[in-house]
Amino acid sequence: MDLEAIPGVGAKTAAALRELDDPAATVESGDVAAIARAPGVNEARAARIARGAIRRRHGDDGRVLATDRARELYREAIDLLRERTVTDYAAKRLETFYPSASASRIDEAQAFAAAATERDPDPAVREALADCAPLADPPTVRVRDRCLASADAETLARAEAEVPELSVETVEDARDVSELGRSYASVIVLDESFAGLDVEGDVSVRPDALETPAETVPERLLAFFAENRERLEAAAAVHEAAAAAGDPVSDGDPPVDIDRLRDALSRLDDDGTIAGDAELDRLTVAVDDLDAAVSTAASVADDRLREAIRERDVTIEGTDFLSLVEQGARVDSLLDRELADEYDAAVDAAREHLADALRLEPEEAELAERVFGGDPSFPVDHDESAVSRLRTELSAARDRRAATLKAELASDLGDLREPVEELVRDALELDVELAISRFADDFDCAMPEVVGSEAADADAGFRIEGGRSPLLDVDFAAVEPVDYAVSGATLLSGVNSGGKTSTLDLVALVVVLAQMGMPVPAESATVERFEEIHYYAKSQGTLDAGAFEATLRDFGDLVDGADGRLVLVDELESITEPGASAKIIAGILEALDDQDATAVFVSHLAREIRDAADFAVAVDGIEAAGLVDGELRVNRSPKKGHLARSTPELIVEKLADDRGGEFYGDLLEKF
Repeated sequence: MDLEAIPGVGAKTAAALRELDDPAATVESGDVAAIARAPGVNEARAARIARGAIRRRHGDDGRVLATDRARELYREAIDLLRERTVTDYAAKRLETFYPSASASRIDEAQAFAAAATERDPDPAVREALADCAPLADPPTVRVRDRCLASADAETLARAEAEVPELSVETVEDARDVSELGRSYASVIVLDESFAGLDVEGDVSVRPDALETPAETVPERLLAFFAENRERLEAAAAVHEAAAAAGDPVSDGDPPVDIDRLRDALSRLDDDGTIAGDAELDRLTVAVDDLDAAVSTAASVADDRLREAIRERDVTIEGTDFLSLVEQGARVDSLLDRELADEYDAAVDAAREHLADALRLEPEEAELAERVFGGDPSFPVDHDESAVSRLRTELSAARDRRAATLKAELASDLGDLREPVEELVRDALELDVELAISRFADDFDCAMPEVVGSEAADADAGFRIEGGRSPLLDVDFAAVEPVDYAVSGATLLSGVNSGGKTSTLDLVALVVVLAQMGMPVPAESATVERFEEIHYYAKSQGTLDAGAFEATLRDFGDLVDGADGRLVLVDELESITEPGASAKIIAGILEALDDQDATAVFVSHLAREIRDAADFAVAVDGIEAAGLVDGELRVNRSPKKGHLARSTPELIVEKLADDRGGEFYGDLLEKF
């Protein structure tokens, strides 16, 4: 797969993506979290890359959202969905859904969304999702007691690239290997030519070491699981909560045995070291506490010997003798002659204390015995070289134990590496599905039917039944449902504040959501698969000559474009004088009608535009039932083929009814 062929992916981004284990498959999967693990690629960028890969897969290189207002409606739609996510991942993942003109992409997205709407957004599941997050790559672990060795330059370069955790050393012969054996706790030689090598130290010849990283550097795998412990436990909790709610994350069992995962994690400390092994803990403590234990043991011997001296009946008083001793007088021969048994007892007490304090095994205790002994002295001396030998043995035993346990745990975790990726990915994808489900529930949505532009004329355009806009600044339950269907070029008339603009917003929102593959806020809807959506919001005041020319140029490009477009325009007449506006709008509608475009133009000049057009322009109206206590009562669903009365007409009609008289009657006739 040519990564640079993905829309929006340049050479630098492609190079970063190639750092992933399987860049092509990762990008194609649309897994935003996995893509974001490429160097320098954040989740927002990853979502754009995933969206570009989706476009490429479906041959979808069009630009459906053709105007600023259309793009604003898309952002509002995405925000409604994102507000219902729990995780940052799901919020970014929803960005991969976009209005498409590709039938295959819409079908794919609809299949996902339809399944999502069957989900039950259980509170316990959402609570579990709160701690869920994509897996992270841990910092590179440096292992300093182990090295790789080779005589081959190419092998050395590969080892440095693939196993950055270990030092890589150059060797030429057995003598070089032997020297490394004295410098490192273990040496792995990568060249088969060294097979049968017999040198001192922990040296092994493993030509396949680079192909088995879990055995060569188990710390890498352990660091990954340690770094992601909380994420894995959170994902496991999501799976368990979903299963308990009767709506499991996926069909069948989770991709990993959760009990087995938790057991393995319990054997791993937060820093990637082994936890919960009594023998390793004993050896670690023994190494760490050795110096302190030797010092304390020496104090035990001194105390025993001091007490013996005080009680001893010698030629000089014991207290005087003790004073001499403590002043550093040489008393070796005197101790040996007068207090041999007492000295031996003190040394035995020191040895016993050292062995007990460090919980030494019998073989280790034999080494510890050499720490104390030798010529009698006071204070009792210890043999530093014996301490060093004991430390070396304990450290070696600790490292061997740790290496064995790391290898065993890495072996247990090795076949869980890919399943836990799926475990977390499924949990995060569940949040995406639940957001769609909540959106559908909150706004009484239905899955729309999206038809091709080649459909019969009766089915082209859009049809919305019971549509309610969630974009209005009122409680959704209070929103009145709207039925509206348009095929071809249409004028929408109606009173001020009657809901014409909100109807355009509803139409745009339904079409955008439908072409995203999402459910729409309506009882039912059928939408043509539009190549482009052009939505022009109401202009703020009359435009100057330059701006007016630019606006006409935009519409000139619009009518010269391709077929299969939806055009929504809100009160274009405000750009210039009413008489000229009516003629301009009539001309635009004529051109759109020739292209069989679907268009809705909101206008207060519907009568004038209809008169100026050279074809029978359809006119729909949002009809007001009348004025009640000075407030409009409106039938929100546009009435087909009906020119709605204006607000001034309603007011004149009300005055004519209330007050009568020739003046109001004559005014009413003008309408």
